[in-house]
Amino acid sequence: MENHIFLLILLFLVQYYSVSGSASSSNETDQQALLVFKDLVTSPSHFLANNWTKNTSFCSWFGVTCSPKRQRVVALAFPDMQLQGTISSSLANLSFLSMLNLQNNSFHGGIPYGLGHLPRLRVIDVGNNQLQGSIPTSLFQHRRVQVISLAFNKLGGEMWKGPWFVPALRVLNLRNNSLTGIIPPSIGNATKLMNFSLAGNRISGNLPKEISNMSQLAFLSLIDNQLTGNILKILSISFNNIIGDIPRNIGCLSKLEEFYIGHNPIKGTIPASLGNISTLQNLYCALNYLEGPIPPELLEGEIPLFITNASKLEILDLAGNFLTGTIPTNLGNLHELQRLLLHSNQLTNEPREHELRFFNSLVECRMLRYLQVGSNLLNGALPNSVGNLSSTIEYFHLEDARINGLIPPGIGNVSGLIILVFENNNLMGNIPPEIGKLKQLQGLFIHNSKLQGHIAEAVCHLTNLVELDLDRNELTGVIPECLGNLSMLQHLYLGTIPFSLSKLINLEFFDLSLNALSGTIPKSLEKLLHLTSINVSFNDLEGEIPNGGVFTNFTLQSFLGNKRLCGMHILEVINNTGQQSNSTGQQSNSKEFVLKIVIPVVTSSFLIFLLVSVWIMKCKKKRKSTDVEIVPEVGTYQLISYHEIQRATNNFGGSNLIGEGSTGFVYEGTLSSGTVVAIKVLDLEKEQVCKRFDTECVVMRNVRHRNLVEDCQLNL
Repeated sequence: MENHIFLLILLFLVQYYSVSGSASSSNETDQQALLVFKDLVTSPSHFLANNWTKNTSFCSWFGVTCSPKRQRVVALAFPDMQLQGTISSSLANLSFLSMLNLQNNSFHGGIPYGLGHLPRLRVIDVGNNQLQGSIPTSLFQHRRVQVISLAFNKLGGEMWKGPWFVPALRVLNLRNNSLTGIIPPSIGNATKLMNFSLAGNRISGNLPKEISNMSQLAFLSLIDNQLTGNILKILSISFNNIIGDIPRNIGCLSKLEEFYIGHNPIKGTIPASLGNISTLQNLYCALNYLEGPIPPELLEGEIPLFITNASKLEILDLAGNFLTGTIPTNLGNLHELQRLLLHSNQLTNEPREHELRFFNSLVECRMLRYLQVGSNLLNGALPNSVGNLSSTIEYFHLEDARINGLIPPGIGNVSGLIILVFENNNLMGNIPPEIGKLKQLQGLFIHNSKLQGHIAEAVCHLTNLVELDLDRNELTGVIPECLGNLSMLQHLYLGTIPFSLSKLINLEFFDLSLNALSGTIPKSLEKLLHLTSINVSFNDLEGEIPNGGVFTNFTLQSFLGNKRLCGMHILEVINNTGQQSNSTGQQSNSKEFVLKIVIPVVTSSFLIFLLVSVWIMKCKKKRKSTDVEIVPEVGTYQLISYHEIQRATNNFGGSNLIGEGSTGFVYEGTLSSGTVVAIKVLDLEKEQVCKRFDTECVVMRNVRHRNLVEDCQLNL
């Protein structure tokens, strides 16, 4: 028994000293590898030579990271350190190394082949140096490496053509070198690759179909190479800062199905060769700096072979450019077109054509859902064929396009419409009653046109309507009572105002300004608890403005321009002087007006008069008459433009602000004549501002003090 215990103790001691010796030997190997690396590198102020000394543990050296238990080197990081020299092959002896970062330095020479055999290597980043030679093939057969970044060097030769075995590789960045040859098909074995860049090399040949095996690929950059072939099906370079023109020979990508180039500062015109891509389905060129007409080779011509070739096109988006010319009249050949977005360009109509003929062709696009051709210079009328457009159209935008004439009655046949936008045009005539057929319509926008007549009761049939905008037209008559039945309506921008509108309990915005509406404002509108904005200014309304409910929050600005309106809640009669009423209610209102307005105003005026009299008596001038107000002639006032005031106050800048009160702000300004003035900006959202300011002017005009005003009057 004792013999067995002795043997166990002896075995333990042997193993202990063996492991200790091995660890000591391994540590010496790491230290020696680092010292050899240091001898081949120069650094600013020789900080590496001064820091890496044998007197201290190499685990404490700058740029070195060791494992906590074994004290073995696991990371070597010297990014942006201005190091010069070569990368020593001794680094291949750092068997525990998992990360090597030497980017943004001035290393030259080659990449040691042995680095690819480091069993624990995860990241190798030696980008932006001056390395030459070929890429070690061992890197492409490393089962644990995740990041290989060798970009911006002078590496040459061909990429490894043998079998790739990099199952963990996520990033492969080889851009801006001098690599030649082809992209090997075995790259498809890197199934977890997410970022692959070969831009700025001399790679030739076809793009291998095996690249489709990289299902996690999120970024692929192959620009500025010599690739050929027709394998590419999707080209997506949107949302970058790519400049220059679209290549004239882009039509050589004969198998291209999707082309996304939007949101780049690309200039020039659309290449005619784009029309030769027979497989093209999606084209996205929005928000660039493209200009010129849509090329005839793309969408127009006597022999429409190119249009037939593009017959699978589903999305045509050229919005937000500087395209000129006319909209092609044979777009109907794109039978599978679902989105036509040509808005925000400078497209026009044929000079001799009255109607917009391209709508006749769009009748054939039976799958069309989005039609946006507004914000152009179309300058034409809608043809009757608009009524034959596909019932699949949901969004029809034709705003700000100089459309004239009538709204075709056939618009009611486009039964799938959800949003219809005809605003900011020159449309005339009545709202066609056929518009009531659009049962799915949620938004109807025809403001700022020249529509006339009554609002058709057919609008009341739009039971799903959420927003109705008909303001700034020439509509007359009464608003249909049945609008009150549109329970979904939230925004109303529109004659008497019908009492039934009080049923619109969800109404938030109510704008009937700049029309010719007559009658009174229904008091029942006080019940609209969600109403946050009302504007009935510049109509022909009359009577008292409601003063209860939500109307207590509205100001005079909402009711301006109605000569016969009056209202107690804003404490001011609007152009309603001289009118008398024989009813008991109006007599009561007059008494209330006297009690609440006239008496306080008279009392305040008397107190102000006494205050002014005291100041005048202190003046040393010989004026004895204090009960007569001296009013300067209008001709003596200095006329100052608003632009002059803006200039004098630095556009009402904060540095010119000298005071703030309950009625507004006061700014100091210097006129072009050199006169220094104080300019008061009134806050008209607050009640009685004008009256308070008038009172203030009366006081200031009568103040006499050498330190306050130079003479005895105030020019306003």
